[in-house]
Parts: sequence; structure tokens; C-alpha cells
Amino acid sequence: MFIALVLGNVISPAHAVLSTAAIPAVFNKLLNSPALANPSMILIDGRTGEVVFKRNSFSQRKPASLMKIFAAAATLEYFDPNYSFRTSISFGQDSKTLIINGSYDPWISVNDVVAKKMKRVSLPHLGFSALNAVKKANNESLEGYKVEYFGLNSQDYKNLKAFWGKRGFNPIYKKVTLEKAIADSSEEIVTEFSPTVKEILDFTMLWSDNVLAERLARLSARAAGYPFNNEGVYQTFTDLLTRFEIDSSPLVIIDASGLSKQNRITANLLGKLLYKLRKEEKFATLYESLPIGGVSGTLKDRFLTTAPSAIGLVRAKTGTLNGTVSLAGYVETNDREYIFVTIADKIPKGSKANSKARAAIDRILGRIAAPNIPAVISEATSAP
Repeated sequence: MFIALVLGNVISPAHAVLSTAAIPAVFNKLLNSPALANPSMILIDGRTGEVVFKRNSFSQRKPASLMKIFAAAATLEYFDPNYSFRTSISFGQDSKTLIINGSYDPWISVNDVVAKKMKRVSLPHLGFSALNAVKKANNESLEGYKVEYFGLNSQDYKNLKAFWGKRGFNPIYKKVTLEKAIADSSEEIVTEFSPTVKEILDFTMLWSDNVLAERLARLSARAAGYPFNNEGVYQTFTDLLTRFEIDSSPLVIIDASGLSKQNRITANLLGKLLYKLRKEEKFATLYESLPIGGVSGTLKDRFLTTAPSAIGLVRAKTGTLNGTVSLAGYVETNDREYIFVTIADKIPKGSKANSKARAAIDRILGRIAAPNIPAVISEATSAP
């Protein structure tokens, strides 16, 4: 008998993949690129947590949409990935009363076609179902009604009110508690469920959806017992960092989407968080939701010409503001996975500067990206 070592087809990168020891010198040189304007960066060994490289890693920088990583992590801290948000409309115990009982579904659609295609809750379907039920119960009359509601995001409440108003239904609205909404409900008219938290999170991270990130973060704050606002979001994010024994003092949160230029993080803080998240199974959905370089989402067009050897080997969250380009996530190499955070928030404003910065970051990751193909040991016997 003999042992045959079977390796897959190895994709040869344009440059030899850097050894861990060689990374600091090469990265320092590449980060001197004028396109990056003295960025912040950290690289962490995914096996050991050892910091392999750092530059300005404790400097507070504008993260842009890297803030969505915090929102996603907080969501998975407080929600089961298989949980679905529920929204129902019922007749009330009192005559001429409708009760809306929601759960702050973050993804209600105002377009019925889109809702059906993506299996989201349809506001038109909710609205028409209730409208038809009211007409049927009152000989086509829409007069004299009141609506008690709970668990609607403010914009969804405004959209539903406008939807009904355009169709001649103008009840008196009153926001109530969950307990009152339940107690006052009678015959159910319509109920819809959202996609799962996992599906919502996948879309949020894949396409960097600002509204969903904000709503998910606030839902997490509410689930944690904090106010349903940005202050509650801040408390929730800092609690998460504290649980992982990460110093939260450099964190400045104005919003959860990353749109504000007043947000601040450090590469060190986010790098440590990404390392910790990768080690816990409950956050696997976050890793799976990240765009893949050259393949999906906001990274679909990255690496194709800048660093082809990295295609399919980088899972990361992008970030863009005028004057800021950032990228953070995980990159696969020969024998390990690295966690990386790069924030270039001092670049010139404009799309050309953004493109140059993205290309420079891609090329850096291209120097360490390589397929991690495990050796497969097979046994074979000699012919008789």
C-alpha cells in the first residue's frame, strides 16, 4: 500500500503569497500609496488572534458602512436568525375599531410586486385587506373608524396612513401599548410575516442597505432593554464590545448605517470584534452574509482587474463616504484566514479618488490571498 497526497488545482497568484514574517515590510510600502493618504489598518491571524500588522490602528477614523458590522452583530446577539417579524390587522372589541399589532418589521414593502418577489410583507396587501373588511362590515361605509396601532416603524405608519387616505379612509389614529393592542383585538382580518432575520441580514450586508441597518440596530436595542433610538443603539453596541472584553471608549456612534461623518471607530477595535465574532457559532450568519470579492454584492466588481488572485477569497464589508473608502472582513490564504480592517478616510473627495483607494486596498489583499486547499489523504493498493 502507499499513501497518495491529493491536492486540488492551485490557482497561481500574480505575486508569491507573502509569508507572515514578510507582511509588515511589504504592507508598509503598499500603504504609502498616495491613493490611501495615510490610512488605518490592522491584520490579525484568524487562528491565534495575533496582530500580524498594524498601522494607525488606534487612530479614530470615519468607518462609513463598516458600522453595519456592529448592527449585524447586535442583531444576532438578540435575535434568532430564523425569527420572522409578524404584522396583523384585526377588528377591535369596540365597534368601528381596527387594531394593528406589529413587531417593528424592518422590511415592509410599499410595492406589492416587490413584496411578492422577495416574500416581504406587503403594505398594499395589508391596507386593501383591512379596507375591504371595513367596507363589508359597514355597507361600504368608511366613516367613523379609529385605529389603534402598535409595533410600526414611523415611516410604515405614515405610508399606511397615506395609502388609506388616498382611498377615502381617514380614521382617528392612536398609538397604544402591546398589551392594549392584544387586549383590544377581536376578529383577525389579515396577518403577514417577514422573511427571516437571516434573510434580512443577508440583504442588508450584501447590498449595504442603510434603512435596514438602522432598523435592525434599533430593534436590537429594544430587545436589549434600551430605548428604540440612537442612544439605545450606542448602549447595545458598547454592551456587545464589553462582553467580548473589547475597550469601547474609541467608539463614537451617530447612526448605525455609517452615513454620518461623525461616527468614529479604530481599526484595532473592529479587528478584535471581527476575530471574536468568527469564533462564536451564533454569529456565523454575519460571516455568511458578507459580500465575496469578485463574486457578490458590493464586492462583485472588485478584484477582477486589481487583484484577480483574490477573487472568491475575500469576504468583507465595504464602506464609502465622500473622502472615505473602507473595507473590513476576512481573507483566505494558504494555511489560515486573516482578519483585516482598512480605513482610508483622508483621501480627496470624488469618485476618482474613491476608485484609486479601492484599487490600492484590493492590491494589498491580493498579496496575501490564496486558496486554502486542505490536503486529502487517500489510500490505494498496488495491483496484484
